[in-house]
Amino acid sequence: STILKMIVGILKPSSGSIEMDGHTWSRADLQDIGALIEMPPLYENLTAYENLKVRTLALGLPNTRIDEVLHIADLTDTGKKKAGHFSLGMKQRLGIALALLASPKLLILDEPLSGLDPVNTDLFKKIIREQIAKGKYLIMSSHQMPTVEEFCSDILIMDRSKTVLQGNLNEIKKQLGRVKLYLKTEQPADQIIDDVGVTVEDQKENENEYNLHVQGQAQANALLHALMDGGISVISFT
Repeated sequence: STILKMIVGILKPSSGSIEMDGHTWSRADLQDIGALIEMPPLYENLTAYENLKVRTLALGLPNTRIDEVLHIADLTDTGKKKAGHFSLGMKQRLGIALALLASPKLLILDEPLSGLDPVNTDLFKKIIREQIAKGKYLIMSSHQMPTVEEFCSDILIMDRSKTVLQGNLNEIKKQLGRVKLYLKTEQPADQIIDDVGVTVEDQKENENEYNLHVQGQAQANALLHALMDGGISVISFT
């Protein structure tokens, strides 16, 4: 949350710099950023429409955007109900409506699904998917890895302000999902190993012994079935 607050200008970095779109970040970049960090900043004595109206006046946006984001957030039927009487899910959806109001290029969400019931979770996920499909960039913090995997192509894992892991999610899963396997066969199995896509770490010359890296149990099973189907006698598979 601290880093996200720095990106949106709430906090000032004590050291280092923030780069955005190839240049050093400035407050002018905020026009391209929509954010929902912690609880949304709502006027609880105002309706959803009135909350959005305040923001459109501040940003010089047309009123047509209000109806558009109310529709996106599924809040068109809230009428005169004050935001203070909204459920947590409705408040979160009004928060993302505020974040989307200026049609930002970058959407920043801090634990957006935390505390939501299943119905609002599904609604919120639908909103996020739609925005990604429209070409928006997404930075999202979450302690729930299934949520991260659902929406993000790249991840950064931090522990006490230090980077623990960073990179493309699929590549990281491949690396961390590798399992070492020792294989010994009566006949050469090089071609079948290659066909299944298993990585050979090393092989004893003139002997059918292989130290392999497999991508989890599923690939190990696929290799064993392929060896059996190929008429290869397996001596050891551990």
